[in-house]
Amino acid sequence: MVEIPVIDLGRAGAEEEEETAARLRDACVRLGCFRVTGHGVPPALQAEMKGAVRALFGLPDDAKRRNADIIAGSGYVAPCPANPLYEAFGLLDAASPSDVDAFCSRLDAPPHVRETVKAYAERMHKLIVDIAGKVAASLGLHDGGVTFQDWPCQFRMNRYNYTEESVGSSGVQIHTDSGFLTVLQEDECVGGLEVLYPAAGEFVPVDPLPGSFVVNIGDVGTAWSNGRLHNVKHRVQCVAAVPRISVAMFLLAPKDDTVIAPGELVDAEHPRRFREFKYDDYRKLRLSTGERAGEALARLAV
Repeated sequence: MVEIPVIDLGRAGAEEEEETAARLRDACVRLGCFRVTGHGVPPALQAEMKGAVRALFGLPDDAKRRNADIIAGSGYVAPCPANPLYEAFGLLDAASPSDVDAFCSRLDAPPHVRETVKAYAERMHKLIVDIAGKVAASLGLHDGGVTFQDWPCQFRMNRYNYTEESVGSSGVQIHTDSGFLTVLQEDECVGGLEVLYPAAGEFVPVDPLPGSFVVNIGDVGTAWSNGRLHNVKHRVQCVAAVPRISVAMFLLAPKDDTVIAPGELVDAEHPRRFREFKYDDYRKLRLSTGERAGEALARLAV
């Protein structure tokens, strides 16, 4: 059994920070996945967010579809032949209070749901920027997260509609995330998330740990780091005949038309691995080719 590294972000002191940086670097390079504790997001807020998500999924289908795309694939996802058990809401940009308000308004979210989503988005944006800054620092880039402060973030609120007949089947097919990194609040009662362990070439389960978050490195993270960070393939399997709820925040990429490039991480020992590209172009490439498990990124290799 492969253990997903658990990293306590709340440890203080120079020696502890140095150890945390080393463990972060190892997890990101070797596996592309780790779990964080000591993150400062209150358990009560996590529970309230799960309740808010359940309330939103209780809306009629016509109301759900008012969660329209802002960019391709960013809005409501209904069950489809490829993923018949899965549906999701999307919010772009979760780092923008006005975008969070617009998302809630389109769905006519009740006041308590609106306030919960706003509070959660604010705390999670702070957390994801902090984690990204720590990951960058572990590679020797000491900017304290400033680089990532203005990067757009996308929320995905997921529900897997499992039944007795679906146990053992796929909830979501194998994929990598397109952005820099993802912070995921799992369903503390229902597992099923699996990540590909590179050394063995096998998928291993990521069992829930209440109160923690799972962090995945995505395709932009691999390109931005000149191949140092590992974009982990993952999937969700149906393990129980009950609905499964999860909430993901994706730190995507530099905003507007800024290109993604490794910059300081290219040197004589580490030649350039990928061509420069814009995130919107890359997202369209993934959607048009259907290559969502890292194959699209391989097309941009130098």
